[in-house]
Amino acid sequence: MWKEEKELVTTYNFDYTLKRWSFDPLTKLDLEERWVAIPVKLHNKDHVVRVKGIGTTSAPKFEISSNSELVKEELLEHIKWLFQWGRDLNKVHEHFQGTNLEMLFNEYPATPIVKDFHLYDCLIKVIIHQQLNMKFAYTLSTRFVENFGYEKNGVWFYPSPETVAQLEYSQLRELQFSQRKAEYVIDTSRLIAAGELDLEELAEQPDELVVKEMTKIRGIGPWTAENWLMFGVGRENLFPKADIGIQNALKKYFGIDHKPDFQEMMDFSENWDPFKSYASLTLWRSIEG
Repeated sequence: MWKEEKELVTTYNFDYTLKRWSFDPLTKLDLEERWVAIPVKLHNKDHVVRVKGIGTTSAPKFEISSNSELVKEELLEHIKWLFQWGRDLNKVHEHFQGTNLEMLFNEYPATPIVKDFHLYDCLIKVIIHQQLNMKFAYTLSTRFVENFGYEKNGVWFYPSPETVAQLEYSQLRELQFSQRKAEYVIDTSRLIAAGELDLEELAEQPDELVVKEMTKIRGIGPWTAENWLMFGVGRENLFPKADIGIQNALKKYFGIDHKPDFQEMMDFSENWDPFKSYASLTLWRSIEG
């Protein structure tokens, strides 16, 4: 086993990252001991990387370890990509000083974009979760992975697109998927398995183009595309206006007696560019308890 330490020169709330990942029953982590075991797929092989927080929000430091010796450097790069350790969150914080979210960012500082572990996993999870309450959404995604994915060292891996492409709709219906949702999950996986949808390639495109291309796919609307861009790719300037959680957070924060409409949300977010994703995450965080 190898171990490496990584120290950041910015603020970073690792405990919030763990808390958000803890919403998913599939994630193996310990909030008190401050570690998470991350499933990583590289070159058709599976690896588990453990990341432990050994610093603080103001002076973040991490211990990274794995049994996979031969691909150590690639795993370290993947972890850096996943956690987005190249982003200076102090600059994000400074950007919102003097804006209408200044008090919010002061109350909930150093909020990073908390990404899902892989592009495909994220897309499938977002499709499964759309238009469901959080509890049942995670019930479905957990059943999906436990039935068709696999474990390594106690860590769950999502099934591959090729595996899901071979499923029958009835197999998801047995897990309480609606017929349409079963079709969306399997049909999207078939597009990926057939090479008609390349998520790695799509992740390199501008936000607007990604939303345009993804919403051509049956079962993927703007909310799904924007959430994939934020939580899968890690894009920094997204504000999902159709998200009920964000609407509720805005209602609470600005003390209004109604959920804001599209124009009000446009007005509220006028000065948030180019960091709307951090505004979205901090708003979500403010109502998560």
